[in-house]
Amino acid sequence: MGIPAIVMAGDRGAAKAVYGQSKVYLEVAGVPMVARIVITLQQVAEVDCVWIVGDSDRLKAVFDAPNLRDQIHKPLTITEQHANLYENAWETFRRALPGAPPEGKTPEGDELDFEVVYLSGDLPFATPQEISFFINEGNSFGCDYVLGMVTEGSLEAYRRAETEGPGLDVAFFNLRDGRLRQSNLHLAKPARILNRGYVQDMYRYRHMREFSNMVGLGSILLFEKGGLAIVFFYLIMHLGGLADRWGWKRIAHWISRGISLRRNEREISKLLDCRFRFVVSEVGGCAIDVDTEEEYDQVQANFEIWTQRENARASAMLGSIPQAALGSNVVSDGSQGT
Repeated sequence: MGIPAIVMAGDRGAAKAVYGQSKVYLEVAGVPMVARIVITLQQVAEVDCVWIVGDSDRLKAVFDAPNLRDQIHKPLTITEQHANLYENAWETFRRALPGAPPEGKTPEGDELDFEVVYLSGDLPFATPQEISFFINEGNSFGCDYVLGMVTEGSLEAYRRAETEGPGLDVAFFNLRDGRLRQSNLHLAKPARILNRGYVQDMYRYRHMREFSNMVGLGSILLFEKGGLAIVFFYLIMHLGGLADRWGWKRIAHWISRGISLRRNEREISKLLDCRFRFVVSEVGGCAIDVDTEEEYDQVQANFEIWTQRENARASAMLGSIPQAALGSNVVSDGSQGT
């Protein structure tokens, strides 16, 4: 038995527009990005159904296209978005619970351990192998919340453009374990994350190249969440990131010597009041999303060659695409397809 995948396609709250519209509907090689990730999930054996939360009318228009319906064999449910990312994640989880009515239900008993995988709706280079690896590795930890990370080497192809331009300017966290980038994969038992509302703050201030965002999240950590110890840890980690982006590699490495993945896991576990772990992958397509017009232009221009390279790396590192179970071809609104 598989788990539900929830694709986050909302355009409210802190969601960023690209070229004046919600980025998940931007087409890459003629296919909206939100459709690409749903098609990819059809080949992930660990996923038995797909939920999409966003503008339900617009999403239904996308998936009503015959060429897309023919590629979807797992139950697909479209549900209307709420005010922000946190509400979208939590309310869709409540609706995905077995036997839940269209308005969802409050988890209780065994439902407290009900697990879902969350993905962004703008992942044009996601591969089934990377998602399968993430879910299986995450489940081996037996924890409540698992976040994906990818290595620097896994993203080397995206830093070289085949057309004019330098490729993507990819930012990394500098840690004792190496240079790592957060992917857009989250494996969670949402009801077990007692401080799950804090995830919204982290998302709102996620673009750490913007100094105001660094200050904003730091202030929240200091005055509302964790006190001086966690703020000091947070500042050291981001000072290392700034030094790295300024080209001061040795200084960045020196600053980051005391910051490890394991220490991050302990601090985040305390912050969210749950058992938290990272999964690190050598395949990194799910770490490439689209936040700016420049990134979208590069993705469009290099899509074919970057896709070929990502698929080749996924096959070499993780093997062939796993065989997903067949299901029904259904698009619904607010209730589970059959």
